[in-house]
Amino acid sequence: MVIAAFPADTVEGRGCCPIGYDVIRLPGAEVADRVGGMPTFVAPDGTKLAYHVAGDGAPVVCLPGGPMQASEYLGELGGLGEYRTLVMLDLRGSGASEVPADADSYRCDRQVEDVEALREQLGLEQLDLLGHSAGANLAVLYATRYPSRIRKLLLITPSVYAAGLTISAETRLAQARLRKGEAWFASAYRALEAVSAGDHAAENWAALAPFSYGRWDAAAQAHQAAEDAQRNDSAARIYGAEGAYTPHSTRAALATFPAPVLLTAGQFDLGAPPATVAEFADLFADGTFIEHPAAGHFPWLDDPAAFTSVLRNFL
Repeated sequence: MVIAAFPADTVEGRGCCPIGYDVIRLPGAEVADRVGGMPTFVAPDGTKLAYHVAGDGAPVVCLPGGPMQASEYLGELGGLGEYRTLVMLDLRGSGASEVPADADSYRCDRQVEDVEALREQLGLEQLDLLGHSAGANLAVLYATRYPSRIRKLLLITPSVYAAGLTISAETRLAQARLRKGEAWFASAYRALEAVSAGDHAAENWAALAPFSYGRWDAAAQAHQAAEDAQRNDSAARIYGAEGAYTPHSTRAALATFPAPVLLTAGQFDLGAPPATVAEFADLFADGTFIEHPAAGHFPWLDDPAAFTSVLRNFL
């Protein structure tokens, strides 16, 4: 189902907790074991993982994309931290989290128990769980393994690999042509055509960066420039390795998944085109799809107020 974004002023009561939550102080804010002032916990395999805590209100656990990019790029999700406490996990080997002894544990399905360990660390019976981009794959795998532990699930401009969906080259090219009036379009589109034809030269990938943002302004360029230093490239190559996803069983689990699910897409996003994300939403028993107008892969940067309003209304 496609519904319009909610106006930014439709939710009353800043910082109020949703039904089912008491006003709480997260245990993670008081733990003694910290890395650079950040709370940490130990994963089942002994790897020490760190997470950021920001904002006020009931918690939302946030899984970053990249894949394997430090969670700092999420910021406070366009101001959502004014209304909810954001618990942003640095996946193993990224940000302030330790590098694991076993590199194969970077595989997405093997990180599900890290999320469950974080839930236990926070002392929460259920999670409001948010996954962005590649982090949506991890969120989906966690939700299908621990469905009773999810109160609400939010998949923001999600990767669709866990569900076995595909995005054709022509779909991405059609998405790109929505930006044909931009000054940077010609060179970026040529690079996309080259990548689509199999030329994966680094300069072609770099030229695609403007397509990820609704506005290719100074703020977007600074956000993109920080990406390489935040991402663990060797871990990213393992994240979606063979065996990470079992789409047939995942789809079967999504069809009976009991919690409400919000899936959002930016109008201009090549990585998670709206039509594909709408198809993803249809796989859930209780899935809602929303398109962010004039937004890219990071919709909280393109229109923070509208993005925050959509999430607050769902939560």
